[in-house]
Amino acid sequence: MSRKIIITCAVTGAIHTPSMSKALPVTPQEIADAAIGAAEAGAAIVHLHARNPKTGQPDQSPEAFAPFLKVIKQRSNAVVNLTTGGSPTMTVDERVRPAEYYKPEVASLNMGSMNFAFFGMLNRFKKFEHEWERKHVENKDIVFRNTFQDIEYVLSKLSGSGTRFEFECYDTAHLYNLKYFLDQGLVKAPLFVQTVFGLQGGTGAHPEDVLHMKRTADRLFGDQYVWSVLGAGRNQLPIAAMAAAMGGNIRVGLEDSLWAAPGRMAESNAEQVRLARKIIEGLGLEVATPDEAREILHLKGGDTLEV
Repeated sequence: MSRKIIITCAVTGAIHTPSMSKALPVTPQEIADAAIGAAEAGAAIVHLHARNPKTGQPDQSPEAFAPFLKVIKQRSNAVVNLTTGGSPTMTVDERVRPAEYYKPEVASLNMGSMNFAFFGMLNRFKKFEHEWERKHVENKDIVFRNTFQDIEYVLSKLSGSGTRFEFECYDTAHLYNLKYFLDQGLVKAPLFVQTVFGLQGGTGAHPEDVLHMKRTADRLFGDQYVWSVLGAGRNQLPIAAMAAAMGGNIRVGLEDSLWAAPGRMAESNAEQVRLARKIIEGLGLEVATPDEAREILHLKGGDTLEV
């Protein structure tokens, strides 16, 4: 499986707002269509958040996930990955509820607290349709809380269900936090480690940053982990190319970036997946199918999603 590269597509997230891009899926039907389109384009995993269908505001109630999860399960074999990150302003109890309720194959898990900021987007986006959007973007006082207690809480809620984790690491300290949980026997290999680059408040997106995170993960986890990368904004495809050349896996999607090329916004999540696929296949590598991703990550199977 060493030549198989997993593409994850994060289709909507909780950072970007509806006024920033018409392509950002908001309603359950839009989120379902975006996830299915991404899977058809080559994404083995779809990473999912929910939104209020009228305002586009992040919604972490299990009820908000139900309409699109049912459609995705009926129409796609993609691995479903549910967020436990939700939005940085939510409590950990709010954030874990959808994954606790639906017991997906994979759930994201942030591995440390950090400053979290996206006010830099105000340099480009000036007009907002909904009142919540500007307040959300301009907030300079966000600490995304992910304490050891919070992480243990999520693990306690989900580990018994057989759900495995996409461990989101925004800095090298988060890798060391993950090593602690591995040493304590609270998580098990193979670890699916998502290193995140270019988000304000986290590590940068310089090639040296990528190499440093990779070297640190190699030293801490050896052959016990599967590496994937996430590049925020304009860093999405350059980071993807660096990682793919080193045998890493890739996450794309409108959660992480609204762009397809310099100065050109993506028309869809599927377009970003196709661009990532070109990189992978241009390197002589192959895109993993959902079932191959299940084998690589030791997942429990798509038929276990409780919808």
